[in-house]
Amino acid sequence: RSLATPDKATITLDDMEMLDPCWLKPDSIETERILTVLDETMAKLELSCLIPCIINSLDRFADVLGPEITINLMEHQKLSNEMEQLLASSEEADTTRAEERRGCLCLLEQQLKCSVRNVLRLLLANPSLCQALKHEAWVRESSAEAFIKAFEEFKNFMLERLLTSPMEEEEKVQFMEDISLQIKKNTEAITALQADLAAAVRTREEEIHKKDNVIKDLKTSMQELIKDCKASIQQTKTEGEKQQKEELRASQARCAMLQEDVQELGAQLNSLVLEHRASELALRKRKRRVETEIVNWIQKYDTDMGEKQAEYEEVHAAYTREKALLSLLTEKHTMLLQEYSQIEEERRIQQEKEEQALKELAAKTRAATQIQAFWRGYLVRSFFKSKRKKKKDKGKGKKAKK
Repeated sequence: RSLATPDKATITLDDMEMLDPCWLKPDSIETERILTVLDETMAKLELSCLIPCIINSLDRFADVLGPEITINLMEHQKLSNEMEQLLASSEEADTTRAEERRGCLCLLEQQLKCSVRNVLRLLLANPSLCQALKHEAWVRESSAEAFIKAFEEFKNFMLERLLTSPMEEEEKVQFMEDISLQIKKNTEAITALQADLAAAVRTREEEIHKKDNVIKDLKTSMQELIKDCKASIQQTKTEGEKQQKEELRASQARCAMLQEDVQELGAQLNSLVLEHRASELALRKRKRRVETEIVNWIQKYDTDMGEKQAEYEEVHAAYTREKALLSLLTEKHTMLLQEYSQIEEERRIQQEKEEQALKELAAKTRAATQIQAFWRGYLVRSFFKSKRKKKKDKGKGKKAKK
């Protein structure tokens, strides 16, 4: 349960579990996503390593793979053969066309990558086919096996790093330092104990030498005891054989009962297997029905989205035309608005001029009226003044006649 040191506290099993993150679980969506990506990559690596074996047995799996996957695999095999031929010819030929071969190699490499991606996409679209291919007894190449093993180690390393928080990492480092210190102290203690052990062994050898004589005497007495023991052993053996026979009979009876129980449980197992197979068949049918419904819904969704896309394109085209027309009308409106503003300004100026002219006319009219009134008053006054003069002249004439 714990590791003890000579002069310090113990290390418990809970502390040792800090070094093993397998008992932890992901605590964030990002960690689960990273682990999912690593699992999917591992599955793709395993399938990509099976592609050469599947190509070699293409006649055997042609009906299971289907025409599309078979055509892609044949195309991949063709590209692989071209790559091998080009690599072989590049090793034997001179360096005059090295640049051209390098370009061909780059192009073939890109085509091979695309071919592998297409094959993996088609295989992953059929999970049952992937499971069937994985269950086949394939023999992977040593390099592929080593790469998959290295990627598995990398995945475990990433899992450990993702599931270990910074605080746990510091605790782990401190724990390792404590273990190193304890190992050092244990080594020193073991060295001291080995020295003590050597001294004790020498002392023990001396004591053994002294006790040899005593042992010789004891051997003599032991021979006598052996004779007495043989008699008691013979008696014990006889009683043991008798008890063994009784237990054998009891054991045979228990075995018969257990055999009957086994047969009964075997019958129950067979009935449960038949029942479970029937339920499994029903579930498989239900699964196929659900998958068919999902495919139908996906096709319907694609059709609806195509119609919506066409409708959207029509609306967008109409919107573009109306937007262009709106831009043209806006420009015309801006020009008309400028002309209207100019006309309004001219009207305002003309109105101000007319108002000014009216004001001047009213002032002139008022002035003329005043002048006319003054002139009429002047004429009236002159008229009456002349009349008064005439009356005065007539009165003077009459007085003179008298």
